[in-house]
Amino acid sequence: MKIFQKGFNFSQDGPGNRLVYHMQGCNFACKWCSNPESIPIKNENAIEYSVNEILDESIRSRMMFFDGGGVTFTGGEPTIQFSELKEILKRLKENGINTTIETNGSSDCLAELFPYIDYLIMDFKHYDNQIHKKWIGGENLTTKRNLEEAFKLKRQLLIRIPLINGFNTEPDGFIEYFSRFDLSNAHIEVLLYHEYGKVKWQTPYTIENGFVKKADYANFKKKFKDNNIKIIET
Repeated sequence: MKIFQKGFNFSQDGPGNRLVYHMQGCNFACKWCSNPESIPIKNENAIEYSVNEILDESIRSRMMFFDGGGVTFTGGEPTIQFSELKEILKRLKENGINTTIETNGSSDCLAELFPYIDYLIMDFKHYDNQIHKKWIGGENLTTKRNLEEAFKLKRQLLIRIPLINGFNTEPDGFIEYFSRFDLSNAHIEVLLYHEYGKVKWQTPYTIENGFVKKADYANFKKKFKDNNIKIIET
């Protein structure tokens, strides 16, 4: 497994204190990506680990998994390394270790991982497929199918909406989409645009005026609340 970063993090990458593995490679190219070094499949700074090495490190870290913690795989996009990811998730579950993945939901095979994931974090960047393609570099239809399967199976699910001025601050399309489903096992988290990863871009950073206006953010939250859809603010 190609890992470009790892370490412990509390509550931001799933419940409790977690050992977080950032996996190399992503099939999307979000213009605001905080970890642009994770996008290429090849990165000279990424380190190759075997499934057994990650399992051993995770087992040795058990004492750190307090408050319901465990192991999280994020990216990049972890499902790019699908076979290795599936194997390590199965092995972790066999050893009673809580598992989380953070994903863009674009894998056709994502549902194969559901039995081995305790907590699923999925981005939902835009409801409109054409706008999604323009800004992200890939379609959102597979993400929608995976979300809907997670809703149907009542998976423990955190949906993240990165809110970007000029891209997705209009809430009506999100509300129309989410209102069709049972969200009783899901939480929706809104992540306001930031530029923490801007300095890491080796190619031109093309987002201009991405910061969300206070009035737009207030309107976004109000419309969700008016439609009985709860959101987490971060």
